Amino acid sequence: FSTFAVGLIPTFQTIGWGGPILLLSLRLLQGLALGGEYGGAITYVAEHAPQNRRGYDTSWIQTTAALGFFLALLVIGMCRFSGVLGAKDFAVWGWRIPFLVSLILLVFSVYIRLRLNESPVFQRMKAEGRGSKAPLRDSFLAYPNNKYVLLALFGATAGQGVVWYTAQFYAPYFLTITLKVDDQTAYGLIGLSLLIATPFFVVFGGLSDRIGRLRIILFGCFIAAATYFWLFALLLHYANPALEAYRDKTPITVSAKDCAFHVFVTPLTRYSDCDRAKDFLTRQGLSFKSVALPTGATDNVNIRIGDTELKGWNEKKTAELLRAGGYPQGPADSSRINKPMTVLILVIMMIYVTLVYGPIAAFLVELFPTRIRYTSMSLPYHIGNGWFGGMLPLLATAMAAASGDIYYGLWYPIVVAVMTCIVGLLFLHDNKERDIESDWQ
Repeated sequence: FSTFAVGLIPTFQTIGWGGPILLLSLRLLQGLALGGEYGGAITYVAEHAPQNRRGYDTSWIQTTAALGFFLALLVIGMCRFSGVLGAKDFAVWGWRIPFLVSLILLVFSVYIRLRLNESPVFQRMKAEGRGSKAPLRDSFLAYPNNKYVLLALFGATAGQGVVWYTAQFYAPYFLTITLKVDDQTAYGLIGLSLLIATPFFVVFGGLSDRIGRLRIILFGCFIAAATYFWLFALLLHYANPALEAYRDKTPITVSAKDCAFHVFVTPLTRYSDCDRAKDFLTRQGLSFKSVALPTGATDNVNIRIGDTELKGWNEKKTAELLRAGGYPQGPADSSRINKPMTVLILVIMMIYVTLVYGPIAAFLVELFPTRIRYTSMSLPYHIGNGWFGGMLPLLATAMAAASGDIYYGLWYPIVVAVMTCIVGLLFLHDNKERDIESDWQ
């Protein structure tokens, strides 16, 4: 309901700060709802599934995130690019349509829930009086379960979260903002990659019933960490070759002082000239070398582009100098985008997502006993995705701007994915043969 209600929020001109407050409140409700919904859904399906099909059956739930993203692209694309709404109309009121359409899903969801009963596993546990009277304490304070909560976080869901966010959030951002691919083309390429890759959630979920969950998850983290730099460099090569050519022939150096590392930017954030210069160059898809400001320099920033130096920060003059040196203006030339190769790169990154995400539900279910399963698995899953994954776009863009390397932000998901591989290999093991009805702790 909170998703639908977002589409009904009055404008700032109508109710002032009440609008942003309502939006924040509804987003918090969305988060609370998702926090309870995911754990309940996979627990319910897993406790109904045969032991040799838990990975396969729960993997169908995993497809919903990718399909939801695809439907969002489809609805927004239809609103923005079908000719029904112009860009101005979409910005003013058309953005509400995707939220209002969610009412259909709400009605369907309520209809299903009214016809569901508790799983047989839970019903037997309840009848035998084996339920937990204090699930929070038993999950997070009682040993050894609290140990497994932390191991699930650092040895599985943290890496899964950053791999998921890299493909489904950072790659689209990189494609549209850094590489300047226009939204309509980007939506089409991303949507096609989602359609191609989504069946692999079920493929790897089913495969985990045969060879185990953990090895598939950790392999996904490892291969992602090993190839991200290469894949994003290829994305530049195939999506905007003109930008790549300009970068290769034009060295850029920034000499500045008072530079800061900004992650959470608010209206009160104070940007120095150095921050503005680095942010501007990064948004143009350009890498640069940072050097110390010469002794006695009177300006806060000196920028050398090719053989020309600008003293002091002036965005207009910097843009003019870039343009004079052959910097490609406007969106990437659609006729020069190698669309099949760009889709292939996006599909590969999405395959990494299916490796780590397809088996994760069954893995978490089998890690915790029935009496505290719902509570125990929800914390590592949502911290791994909400914190480790959710911070990725902010940290990666801030790291790229601060370092002067458009690829530098990839170190964040790489480090987290490698950490997950190490912790998972050393301290976790597979439980695909476990009887999830038994109380093993």
